Amino acid sequence: MISVNHGVFHLQNSKSSYLFRVKDGYLEHLHFGARVQTGDAQALAPLPGCGWGGSTLYDERSNDRCLDALPLEWSGAGRGDYRESPIELSAGGEAITTDFRFSGSEIVKEQPQSALPFSRGQTLLAVHLADKEAGLRLTLYYGVLPTAFTRRAVLENCGALPVSIRKFMSACTELPGAFCLHTFSGGWIAEMQHTVTPVTMARSCLESTTGASSNRANPGFLLAAPDATETDGVVYGFNLLYSGSHYLSVQKSLQGVTRILQGISPANFEWTLAPGERFETPEAVMAYSGAGYGGLSEQFHTYVNQSLIPPYWQNRPRPIVYNSWEGCMFDFTETKLLRLGKTAAQLGCELFVLDDGWFGRRNSDTSSLGDYTVNTKKLPHGLKGLGEKLGAIGLGFGLWFEPESVSPDSELYRAHPDWALHDNLGRKDLLGRHQLLLDLTKPAVRDYIVQQVGGILDSAPIRYVKWDMNRHSCALGAKQHAFILGLYDVLHRIFDGRPEILLESCSSGGNRFDCGILYFSPQIWCSDNTDPVERLRIQTSLSYLYPPSCFGAHVSASPHAQTLRATPLSTRGNVSLFGCLGYELDLSELLPVEAEEIRSQIAFYKAHRQTLLYGRFSRGQTDGGALVWQMQSQTQTVSGVFHGLQPAAPGYERLSVTGLDTETLYRLESRPQLLRVGAFGSLLRHVLPVKLKPNGIAISAADGHYKMYDGAQTVTASGAAFAAGVALIPRFSGTGYDPNGRMQSDFGSNVYSIKEVSTHEKL
Repeated sequence: MISVNHGVFHLQNSKSSYLFRVKDGYLEHLHFGARVQTGDAQALAPLPGCGWGGSTLYDERSNDRCLDALPLEWSGAGRGDYRESPIELSAGGEAITTDFRFSGSEIVKEQPQSALPFSRGQTLLAVHLADKEAGLRLTLYYGVLPTAFTRRAVLENCGALPVSIRKFMSACTELPGAFCLHTFSGGWIAEMQHTVTPVTMARSCLESTTGASSNRANPGFLLAAPDATETDGVVYGFNLLYSGSHYLSVQKSLQGVTRILQGISPANFEWTLAPGERFETPEAVMAYSGAGYGGLSEQFHTYVNQSLIPPYWQNRPRPIVYNSWEGCMFDFTETKLLRLGKTAAQLGCELFVLDDGWFGRRNSDTSSLGDYTVNTKKLPHGLKGLGEKLGAIGLGFGLWFEPESVSPDSELYRAHPDWALHDNLGRKDLLGRHQLLLDLTKPAVRDYIVQQVGGILDSAPIRYVKWDMNRHSCALGAKQHAFILGLYDVLHRIFDGRPEILLESCSSGGNRFDCGILYFSPQIWCSDNTDPVERLRIQTSLSYLYPPSCFGAHVSASPHAQTLRATPLSTRGNVSLFGCLGYELDLSELLPVEAEEIRSQIAFYKAHRQTLLYGRFSRGQTDGGALVWQMQSQTQTVSGVFHGLQPAAPGYERLSVTGLDTETLYRLESRPQLLRVGAFGSLLRHVLPVKLKPNGIAISAADGHYKMYDGAQTVTASGAAFAAGVALIPRFSGTGYDPNGRMQSDFGSNVYSIKEVSTHEKL
């Protein structure tokens, strides 16, 4: 896994190699990519240059000793490398130069103690460097995992005076070649917008400055060859185990080498390092694929599922939840909740989540955050009573919290106004959603949260926590990093001793979808936008970096609250099948045909849950232009086909299913899905023998009781035929109801299961 031979360091996993060497005391990068041999180091090293004209040489005896031209594992400041430096320090108010030289290395037997999350089960190499003049010691940690490598840095002040850290990256990586940078930016209800930027000599940066990893700029990104495809070409993936403000930059040098920096954002960052103290950066993770975007996604998905999320939840099925929020909001009683719970259990749900409004005087979002005392007017038997009654009807019990925030109109704030973050010049507080952030840098605040949340979890049969965080604070300032350390401390103290409680992180949806949170929370609410058309984009973007096993994906009402778009219930369900399935709508308003469709969705999910959560995910298209999501395990494949706007007279369409044995026989079956009769409107006049009003009593009655299936199809063929593309039954072509067609309007979809035909069936 890790070898050190004559100053050459070779990190190797099942997929790739990472090589660097010591040259004149500096760490020279040699290779990150396909597996090679340690003996290839000399052949991989860049050949000496010609002095580079006006550049500064660190040794005038040789024209090739130019730091500005070498691919480096780490670069200091002010010693001839004019590219962006991963570190900026000051002492006494003045910037200081740094010149770190190799001083030794060791294989680390145990993971060093850390206040930050780290990848589980890695083999570690520590490379020590020293700047004797500055009195600094730098340790670069390299980790080897089955499908990825990790890096982080630790700085120690060995001098007699304090040093101020203004910028300190987790990793400096340099890669030769031409690349495009793939980033995922956006905002609330519009997360993960995929942007592709060619890498040039002009520096490209992506940064979050909000104090959270943020929906504005996910910390994960890709560097891909311009001709890379889903199945072919070079793709590198990078991410950061950190939930605060982060920074990445890429810039190509004149020599054709791209420098990649990733770490904590230097904006509003300052950390004083007293003599004898140390500072550690968050862990960066990186992976390589020569098999395109799909290969890189497989590497990252394996990493998250096997090396990041809590061990208790690795490879475990996620419960199908019903969340009360959109069905009730703040207006509920125990009776209403139990009525919804009974319906949810009848449909096949497994866990009931009570969302906001169960504590204090929380009848709106204007008060009571921080006062986690049960509202007995709403819940006369308390959380314990509600949880036990839900258990009696076959449902687990989950609960919503927002522990990092406080309402100014709350008993907690009136007792401890100093526990909230305030502007350090005493300016008027800037509120968001009528609330402030608690100062998690204070031990008393952390103790209060741990006591409150932990006590509630132990007081009732709670199996799931939705941990929300709905605002940022401009008052964080230089406390940003300490705040994140405080958050991690709180999460450790609450959940390390309660591993069986499933934690789902939420921050106005995907405002904190990052590897740092995944270390504690096996699943994350992707977005407050559950419109399936938007979720197709959001979850497709997330899939490049994260597996569907961590996607909180719920079915909600139509027209949708965030877009006013009407979409079929079948499509809302089909999109949510590819993740942690849940429902979030008023179940009392369902028509019988809608309830039957939901039962079908849940039954399908239960039958294919392990594949939908932990199969190999790939993205594709039909020849008709529909988006395809495919999940494949050793025993089955599930494919989803998702269309946009319905064209007139659509053509033939074929679905290609990859990863099957070409000689083996397989059977494709569509998931049965139901249509509402009333959805056809005045078209009914053309297809029925009698004239009926589209919104009349007869149609309403038919909607309540008549089952009209859509798109039923079975195909038996070889794996070779599936790879070539099997024909799907026709879509609606403007000629009336066809029971053998896909009678879908805009945003129609189908999900198919593909399994090997058994020997018994063949006979």
